[in-house]
Amino acid sequence: MNKHIFRFIQRNILVLFVFILVFAGRCNRGLRAIEAEKAQKALEANHTKSLIKTIQGIKYTEVRRRFDNGLSFSPVGFQLVPEWKISFPSMDSVNIYSPKKGRFLNAPVVFDHDSIFNVAWAWLKLKYLRKDSLQFMVLHVKNNVIQDEKVHVFMTFYSNDYIKNVLHTDTTNLWRPSRKDTLYIKAKSELANRIPDSSFAGTEPATLIAKSKLITVKKETIQDYDMESKSYDEYLLPTYDIVIHKAYQDFSYLFSAYVDDKGNLVFRKSNQFSYPEFKESTIATMKAITDGYLKAYLTVTPGRTLGIPHYSIILLNVTGYKK
Repeated sequence: MNKHIFRFIQRNILVLFVFILVFAGRCNRGLRAIEAEKAQKALEANHTKSLIKTIQGIKYTEVRRRFDNGLSFSPVGFQLVPEWKISFPSMDSVNIYSPKKGRFLNAPVVFDHDSIFNVAWAWLKLKYLRKDSLQFMVLHVKNNVIQDEKVHVFMTFYSNDYIKNVLHTDTTNLWRPSRKDTLYIKAKSELANRIPDSSFAGTEPATLIAKSKLITVKKETIQDYDMESKSYDEYLLPTYDIVIHKAYQDFSYLFSAYVDDKGNLVFRKSNQFSYPEFKESTIATMKAITDGYLKAYLTVTPGRTLGIPHYSIILLNVTGYKK
């Protein structure tokens, strides 16, 4: 064999050998890192378990649910409502009250790292734990990855014993809106009443009641939700199915309207497709239906939040029959 060819083969074998050593070293370092991460997670999970053990059997009631700005209301009018009652009968299970079923249900507790665990179908991060109180931060998890949210939600619990024997009160008083919430809603209501585009959902939604036999009104309801995915759609965007009899012609329109703080109904915009050449006439017809039939045949009550009336938006599915 030519000596140059031999040296070339030697060099390549050496390079290959070095590459294998480096690759194997990296693999080993990667495996060691994975094992170290697993060990750290197990250590942190055990620490959280030991904390849970110190409050085992104590009954807690949620007294506050707030965004990280201290408010319980979002800009669109969504209200965070404290509703959990929990206790930990063991380190790996939780009893949680289901308002829908009217009883406590038992659910597993899955521990993860950094005081994070899954309890009652929600991912939570333990912020602090004492025998008289707890606080969790709600996490948004998708495909086992925590989503970094700009807005966080905090849940605060007091033990039932602390509420009764130390604070000498009850949850009705503890659940009252804070002064900060009240001032926030007052300011939002004043703005919405001046500028309709600033409208927001009322926790007591606007209502429509028929005052003529020529019209029927039915508010759409959402029946199927469970304790882990309660729906607030019914007040965030109240939807009414309206049927008008003896109309000028048969028609069917879907559009949204404002309800002002006095209970006046004001057309907002079309919510259905129409060809460009018919858009203007379609909107004109929707406005005419609103200002004619709906104002004449309906008694409208404005939406309210914390008892304060304000502009809000409703969705109307209006069908007319000539006969």
